[in-house]
Amino acid sequence: MSEHEQPVLTEVRNGIGHLILNRPAGLNALSLPMIRMLSEQLRAWEQDTQVLAVVLRANGEKAFCAGGDIRMLYESHLAGDTQHFVFFEEEYRLDQYIHAYSKPILALMDGFVLGGGMGLVQGATFRVISERARMGMPETGIGFYPDVGGSYFLPRLPGKLGIYLAMTGNQVRAADALYCGLADWCLKPEQLSSLIHCLNNMNWTYNPREDLRSLLATLAKERLPGAELEGLREAIDEHFAHDSLAAIVASLQAEKRLKFADWASATLGTLRSRSPLAVAVTLELMQRGRQLSLAECFEQEMALNRLWFERGDLIEGVRALLIDKDKAPRWQLTSLDQVQPELVQSFFATPRQP
Repeated sequence: MSEHEQPVLTEVRNGIGHLILNRPAGLNALSLPMIRMLSEQLRAWEQDTQVLAVVLRANGEKAFCAGGDIRMLYESHLAGDTQHFVFFEEEYRLDQYIHAYSKPILALMDGFVLGGGMGLVQGATFRVISERARMGMPETGIGFYPDVGGSYFLPRLPGKLGIYLAMTGNQVRAADALYCGLADWCLKPEQLSSLIHCLNNMNWTYNPREDLRSLLATLAKERLPGAELEGLREAIDEHFAHDSLAAIVASLQAEKRLKFADWASATLGTLRSRSPLAVAVTLELMQRGRQLSLAECFEQEMALNRLWFERGDLIEGVRALLIDKDKAPRWQLTSLDQVQPELVQSFFATPRQP
């Protein structure tokens, strides 16, 4: 396979290992071979004393990584094999490994960072986005739930922002990504090459983590003006503090304040367009995840996976949105008010797998 065809490119320059996602035509969606290449290289560099830090980035301006290879998961399930479970097991293992990596990882993101892409970067030491980044966990829109550690990092965002983003699947722009804590630093798109140039020429001290932090402080911003979530925070924290889907819906329906009325109506419309079962299970997953460790969150997501392919809405969502493209998914439940708490709890009754 030529370098052009390799889905992940690797190189070491000036003490930095560069991992470069290289499927720009496919929005750098993660495949199982990519996950294995990333894992193998990270483990090799962790043992290599010549590598002081890792930069995780991608080719193409449209997306850092738009998620996982959903079509493969769909085909694997229909074929009756176990490839989709192998994919999730190895993806989650990689994501959890990144959280605990012993050397600093700088994730450099441009364009879409969605789903599986979020799993790759949320454990990085430095999460650096460009001003044109779009971040999100859109899973409820395809009948799934936020995974890849989403049950850990989303409920730990300020207030109820993570619950709101998880249930709606809404994407956020750069200012909001910084505001809610999904990213740490932001660069103008034209500064991305400047950062790489600086990395190629920087002088290392005994503390690579602080060297990188100092470099970012000279180039990047930690906040941007215009964060929409900041203006909505009061309403989000109020409405999404409720413990049940029915209570959240009722709270949004009762919103009468002029400055929040349109947002509440739009949010209800968004929730109603998603899989009702996925929205309800996502709320429960976030509430449980807030009390669990990172490892326990990944275990819970994997246990839920084993049930979801048979009893959830993912296969129908992928069919409607990616396979047949009729954009008319026939969800198991037709409305949010059909969701019964007993049904939601049944997805969490199975003990987590070791």
